[in-house]
Amino acid sequence: MSDKRIRVVLPGLLMAMLLAMLDNVIVGTAMPRIVGDLGGVDHLSWVVTAYVLGATVSTPIWGKLGDLYGRKTVFLTSIVMFLLGSALCGFAQDMVQLIGFRAFQGLGAGGLMVGAMAVLGDLVPPRERGRYQGQMAAVMAVAMVGGPLVGGFITDHADWRWAFFVNLPLGGAALALLALRLDLPKRRTEHRIDWVGAALLSVGVTSLVLITTWGGNQYAWGSAQIFGLAALAVVTLATFAIVERRHPEPILPLGIFRNRNFSLISGVGFLVGFAMFGAITFLPLYQQIVQGASATNSGLLLLPMMGGLLVTSLVSGRLITKTGKYRAYPIIGGLVMVVAMVLLSRLDSDTSKLESGIYMAVLGLGMGFLMQTSMLIAQNSVELKDLGVASSTATFARSIGGAFGVSAFGAIFNHKLHDLLAGKVGPQAAEQLSGGGGGGATIGPATLGRLPAEVRTAVIDSIAGATSSVFLWAVAATVLVPVLALFVREIALRGGPEKPDGASKDPDAQPESTLVAQEG
Repeated sequence: MSDKRIRVVLPGLLMAMLLAMLDNVIVGTAMPRIVGDLGGVDHLSWVVTAYVLGATVSTPIWGKLGDLYGRKTVFLTSIVMFLLGSALCGFAQDMVQLIGFRAFQGLGAGGLMVGAMAVLGDLVPPRERGRYQGQMAAVMAVAMVGGPLVGGFITDHADWRWAFFVNLPLGGAALALLALRLDLPKRRTEHRIDWVGAALLSVGVTSLVLITTWGGNQYAWGSAQIFGLAALAVVTLATFAIVERRHPEPILPLGIFRNRNFSLISGVGFLVGFAMFGAITFLPLYQQIVQGASATNSGLLLLPMMGGLLVTSLVSGRLITKTGKYRAYPIIGGLVMVVAMVLLSRLDSDTSKLESGIYMAVLGLGMGFLMQTSMLIAQNSVELKDLGVASSTATFARSIGGAFGVSAFGAIFNHKLHDLLAGKVGPQAAEQLSGGGGGGATIGPATLGRLPAEVRTAVIDSIAGATSSVFLWAVAATVLVPVLALFVREIALRGGPEKPDGASKDPDAQPESTLVAQEG
């Protein structure tokens, strides 16, 4: 596609990506107020988990639907579903409703990022995609910086429900622009969607997430409920593997995992999602409770992370386009993320905002090397006919990592918080403060000042300790990222004028001449 046509549709794709990214960040900033109004701090991870889980289980379905029925209609449908879920979340009257509506909203969100990435993959060959990586990084930076500011302003000066309603005008604009300007060929195959495989995958993934959420928290690890969920996960995922091998149009073609680069980069995506999304979920709570920042200021405190992400994304994107080489960037990004997680595990009640800002800047630098580069490698590893599946699977790997990370770190956070509070104020008071006693609204920015001085200090110290513990556990997952990235092969990117010097041929990939012919 010509540069002129790409420039016409690119704003719509970037707006859709912005929509998906803004919601998570805006809601994340508003979460302390939401759980303070509707429930206890122990519900924080569930509101996030429901959304991430919905996005995770739907991502491969959206990708496959786009491959079979054409990306435009499927992409626009996901936007409509996301906007409907946003409106329902804004009208939620209790925590159960909010969690349910967040899951529905997540089902639509699963199609936003994968749809935008797959459409861009249709329009731009991998070698040239680095030129647009900076613009994607800019959108991410705008979302990560603007989201907390918008979310903070809403929660400081308006009702938290506007954290969801704010999606409607932006989403409406993106929907109208894409409907009018996105011009992709309409196509439909006669094959059937693998609904059985999709259902089995959803049940299996949900079971695993519930195990990490409930195990050792709501139910003992040796309880019948946890064993039942584990058995359900094993049976459904084993059956899913059998179904996928036999179905003519599998929702997740297992054959693409025979490609070495694709399998490795999917593992990297899983680990990045696990460590990053799972850990940074608790930063706004730390900033608002421990560091005393307002919701708006907690958004500003994330600026260093976004600045670091933008810088390395721009630099790596331009270098990839210029040289055609990409192997070093996920390795460097993984190593930098390990350093960042170690630094963030040092957070305590005495950590200054400057010090925590430096730690987050380091995290942003690592993320910038990984986020878009991993998608580029995944898309370049498969045939063009499987571009949607590759995009959705790579996104799915990162999302499922995030789902496991949020639930696992949520359980770690709650358990550590309760233990620290019990040691400082006693078991009964700890139950009430952490939400375990059913009151659930004691810990929050609005209620912290009403606590006695000694109890307030205990709460601040305990939340700082629980947050530090989460990042310490994240180190164990992050350290595997550069290890996997070391085994990624450097192969030629499609669409380049020539092979980059020193690039090796991937024996798992389809011959490049065939891919270029298909692309033409």
